[in-house]
Amino acid sequence: MKKLFAILVSALVFASLVSCNSQKIYSDFDYSYSRSGGFAPIYENFLIKGNDALYSFEGQGKNIKKEFKVTDDEIKTIETALTENNFLKIREDLKKIYDHISVSINVKKGKNSGRKTDASLIMEGDQKKWDNINNAFRQLIQSKVSVPETK
Repeated sequence: MKKLFAILVSALVFASLVSCNSQKIYSDFDYSYSRSGGFAPIYENFLIKGNDALYSFEGQGKNIKKEFKVTDDEIKTIETALTENNFLKIREDLKKIYDHISVSINVKKGKNSGRKTDASLIMEGDQKKWDNINNAFRQLIQSKVSVPETK
């Protein structure tokens, strides 16, 4: 009985360590771009840590997960888009919006460190800036992964 108990405890400890490490990749990043929601929900995540990137997409009957490298120039393109469009000064609207695909961008590195989302839309005067930043991430994702079309 003691051996069985020891085996069960060992299995639980191992399982908890594995699950903690799998969640670490979703919290340890320099840049995070995610889209989620909609009538037929999708979940799309793009994480960059150094020159390593992780992309995942789930929805519309598809499940994609891909790891790849990004170049310093590609990271510079993202950083330039964030800086030129004053990422930190983009104003989020406070209206409640339901059933649309929202985008969240989280930057943990450099002078543009911050978090913005269009879950409640972006103020009209800042929409073009938001679109420019969003497009920089989308172009990088599309250059690396065959991404399903979503609206």
